[in-house]
Amino acid sequence: IVPPSGPKQRAVTSAEGPTPPKQQKLDFGAKPVSDEELKKLVAQYIVEEMLPINTVDSPSFRAIIKKIPTSVNAELPHRTTFTSYLEKEFTEMERNLKATLNEIDFVSTTADIWTANNRSYMGVTLHWISRTTLERHKVALACRRIRGRHTYDVIGTEIENIHSSYGLLNKVVATVTDNGSNFVKAFQVYHPVTESDDEAEEEESSPKDDDVTFSDLSEILSAENESDGQLSLPPHRRCASHTINIICTRDVEKHLTTNAESRAVYRSSTAKCTALWTKSSRSTLASETVEEISKRKLLIPTSTRWNSFFDAVKRIAEIPMGELNTLCTKLGLKCFKDQEYQFLHEYCMAMKPLTAALDILQGDCPYGTLLPTLEVLMQKTQAVKDDLSRMTAGLPDAIVQAIQTRFAGVLDDKDALLAALLTAECCTTAPLAKNPASVPSATTSSSQGEMDFFTFEAEPEEETYSAEKEVMDYLMSGYDLQILHKFSSIKTIFLKYNTPTPSSAPVERLFSLGGLVLTPKRNRLSHKRFEKLLLMRYNHCFKFNFKCQEIYC
Repeated sequence: IVPPSGPKQRAVTSAEGPTPPKQQKLDFGAKPVSDEELKKLVAQYIVEEMLPINTVDSPSFRAIIKKIPTSVNAELPHRTTFTSYLEKEFTEMERNLKATLNEIDFVSTTADIWTANNRSYMGVTLHWISRTTLERHKVALACRRIRGRHTYDVIGTEIENIHSSYGLLNKVVATVTDNGSNFVKAFQVYHPVTESDDEAEEEESSPKDDDVTFSDLSEILSAENESDGQLSLPPHRRCASHTINIICTRDVEKHLTTNAESRAVYRSSTAKCTALWTKSSRSTLASETVEEISKRKLLIPTSTRWNSFFDAVKRIAEIPMGELNTLCTKLGLKCFKDQEYQFLHEYCMAMKPLTAALDILQGDCPYGTLLPTLEVLMQKTQAVKDDLSRMTAGLPDAIVQAIQTRFAGVLDDKDALLAALLTAECCTTAPLAKNPASVPSATTSSSQGEMDFFTFEAEPEEETYSAEKEVMDYLMSGYDLQILHKFSSIKTIFLKYNTPTPSSAPVERLFSLGGLVLTPKRNRLSHKRFEKLLLMRYNHCFKFNFKCQEIYC
């Protein structure tokens, strides 16, 4: 068969239908950038890279911008006009955030105080869980300048002002801070008394029918006047990461220095490690010697960074003992003995579960992560006990005892508390679930015997809402988090109690960014402008479409 020639084939194609359009040519030419797009791109670059605003006045920077094809009359404004543009964008970001928070039921905050360049700032971050996607979200609310002493009343007033400025006074389920005494006292003094507490106090203080009680009218009036201006702070939760860090430092050091088996070797080994850190950090020649012999740099522990002491000791323990003593000899330091080198390894072995738990809790995780993490932490700490010598054999028990003491409120009677809380809260939130969704039959890969164990008698379909039934149906369902959409009451409980974070690390990260913005060369930056630039950077005002509320809801 001879294929048809070219012209005949084209004729057939044209007879069957219209000739297909020609392939479009690719246009590699850049489209002109509008004036608004140019300002937004430059603003994103300035804010995300934390550069000075006067970068827009730099001749070399403006020369680069001129190479960008722009529309007619599009020109990059100078510093004064560009600052006004950033102010307008910050106001828009703040307005959109407030509108978004109006649609959210439960939020939590973290708060702390940061000092830089002889100035103090109160930082607050906000966290919530999306009701539709069950994803966690966070934003920075403030990094405000505070003056004077950091007393509990100053802290309480500033936190309430920040919460009220965003309309959050009745939405914050908890505020997470460190264990500072001023923060703890602020929440102890200004935390509102619950109704149950009021009833208990009334029952205890109510007089009998036959008793006659006389009261001073002036004292009653003065007490009412004082209560009018009383602050009201949300429930307080201490930072779990900070608490674990206290265990890693104070409690562990107290055990090692008081125990006869470890006192001498702990002091001698840490003294030699400290000599190594001091020598390598203060002498460039010593630092080069360390790199030459060990092929690595030593880590220097700092009091403000969690796990830094463990990481520094671990880096020294990773160096073979022969190379380590060679290094000490060249630096003119005392060499490590076999017992001291063994102690460093056992110390790292016993402390590793603590440091792993700390890293987990300071991540972006819900509050429900805290209790399982503590339980696994104690199990793993006890598991390494058999691998330790007499020097550190008592260290795991000391760590577990410290965990049980400092987290007593979280660990006590957890099973009964969980069961009672779930059922009681379902009864409380039952009116919110007017039309509870039907629960599908549970399907798992368990054996038939296990399925029979978790099978209950069928309930009539027309039966009214039962909190116990919803709890049982939820426990029989799958393990996917999206199953919460089928249980409205339990979903509400989940959102309420898992919104807080177990750690105040998010506000610490806010301060880390603040240190990159408020550099010594920019110490003349006003505190208000500094706060706006920092919040725009933390919230990624230009990197993402901040105006779209789907990011937050």
